[in-house]
Amino acid sequence: MGLTGLARWINAPPDGLLAIKKNIQENHNGSLKGPWNLAVKSFRSTLAQTPGIHLPSERTMFTLQMYDNVFVLLEDPLAPTRADVVQAIADKAAPPNFHPSHYRSTFLTLNPPGALEQLLAQLKARWVPVRQTSTTTAQRSQTSGHQLLIEGSVFGIGSDWLVRAGIVSMTGGEMKGMLLEAEYLPLPGLNVGPAADGTSELLSNLLTSVLPNVPDAKTVAVTISEAQWDDVLWDREEEEKAEKEVAQAKERETNGEDDDVFVYGVEDIPLKRRGDWTGVDRDRRSAFLIIGALKSEGIL
Repeated sequence: MGLTGLARWINAPPDGLLAIKKNIQENHNGSLKGPWNLAVKSFRSTLAQTPGIHLPSERTMFTLQMYDNVFVLLEDPLAPTRADVVQAIADKAAPPNFHPSHYRSTFLTLNPPGALEQLLAQLKARWVPVRQTSTTTAQRSQTSGHQLLIEGSVFGIGSDWLVRAGIVSMTGGEMKGMLLEAEYLPLPGLNVGPAADGTSELLSNLLTSVLPNVPDAKTVAVTISEAQWDDVLWDREEEEKAEKEVAQAKERETNGEDDDVFVYGVEDIPLKRRGDWTGVDRDRRSAFLIIGALKSEGIL
């Protein structure tokens, strides 16, 4: 798994997936690798409906099932972002040791699928689906309870590229364009060269080339900057552990324990850099971008 770029084809026609498949196979010598199926749900908190509790806005929760993992994005519009807290501490508007109970966004990875709904039911948690399943919904949607489906295919181009293309549709059958994702397998991360918004010319060019030549096609790149992604990945326990390690290193230096500059170990050098686009980390970033794109369009 490697570096990934995502794009939305907002006004894709019903035969858009077939057109992309034909373009990849005929013009890129690509091959079909398998299906690409994702399922999305959205929930809202009903805490504001509790007598005696007055909240100006409600918390929301979005879930995306990808293979055996479910990625969950919780948002509390009343909570600060981590960037806000860091800036407030820098401006001395908040004490240096200020830590809110939670930040505006919390991103989780759960397994197996269905465990979250079971937990909410057992706890009688005050969360309800944003769109209830109607009686006219297709049978597969009635059993799954999913609000939105992304169904398509995965294509391979040579040994370096994977392209995922899927039709976005509501559970009632209404089509909402397409999602396209290009993955450059040899590169687990992009440390230099991306634009400030996180775009990559390498990925953008590939996504543009696999799109069929359709007049008036509306396409939008879906990106996130590295600074924003660092906020998403933030973990309180990891930060406290890092601060403790820095303090211990300074203490060793003060005590003269690290004077021998000719001797050093490699046991502390990580084999995998945090944030690399590999394994479940790649899936997490992809899921976060997909949820963000659909949410910004008001589909969720």
